[in-house]
Amino acid sequence: MTQPALHVTTYNIHKGFSQFNRKMMVHELRERLRHLNPDIVFLQEVQGLHIGHAETHDNWPAEAQHEFLAEDIWQASAYGRNMIYDHGHHGNAILSRFPILHSHNQDVTHLKFEKRGLLHCRIDLPNGPAAHCVCVHLSLFGYSRRKQMGALAKYLENMAEPDAPLIIAGDFNDWNNRANGQLAQRLGLSEVFSHGAGRPVCSFPAARPMFRLDRIYVRGFAVQRTEVHFGQPWSAISDHAALSAHLTRDVA
Repeated sequence: MTQPALHVTTYNIHKGFSQFNRKMMVHELRERLRHLNPDIVFLQEVQGLHIGHAETHDNWPAEAQHEFLAEDIWQASAYGRNMIYDHGHHGNAILSRFPILHSHNQDVTHLKFEKRGLLHCRIDLPNGPAAHCVCVHLSLFGYSRRKQMGALAKYLENMAEPDAPLIIAGDFNDWNNRANGQLAQRLGLSEVFSHGAGRPVCSFPAARPMFRLDRIYVRGFAVQRTEVHFGQPWSAISDHAALSAHLTRDVA
């Protein structure tokens, strides 16, 4: 029996600002996400709190960005605070139409000036076992990324059964395509745009993507179709393109 399609999207939202921080775009971002209408959304660079922006922008949301974006559409959400400063904090978030049974933000910081975390949620999907969903935003530096991918694999080996459904999505900053070997071999994952041994899709910059930074990895799902959301209006919202995948899985 084939499970109904599951639509997932990953997006580095640049803290709700356009490229080079020219304009606050969090309201336009919310409309675009609602237009896409995914079931599960993996978000990076989510502003949990920023006192300065709240004072400067009259229409800055009163609640945290993940709560503002999820309101009335995604019934469950989780936020992992990574970078903390005097005037606020930001991190990763997962929005879901389905219940989040458990959430945990795993610290994988390697460099003190570059705080990083892995937001892990178990999501109660209909008509099948719960899926492990992880939102990541990895280091800008290759050695640190390798350490973080190793920490991610070790964490999931301990937390998830070897055959449990798994989705890992986010900004890997992995333009050299080193993640495929590490994650595919240890966790049995495939990247939705790679079609086996191919390369992930380009996603940065959003106006004309040239670098392969963002990924969606899956285990226990078949890929129905994929989309890259770049150019207008997406390039006015963030410096990254958004990626979507429509997935199915076989259930007994």
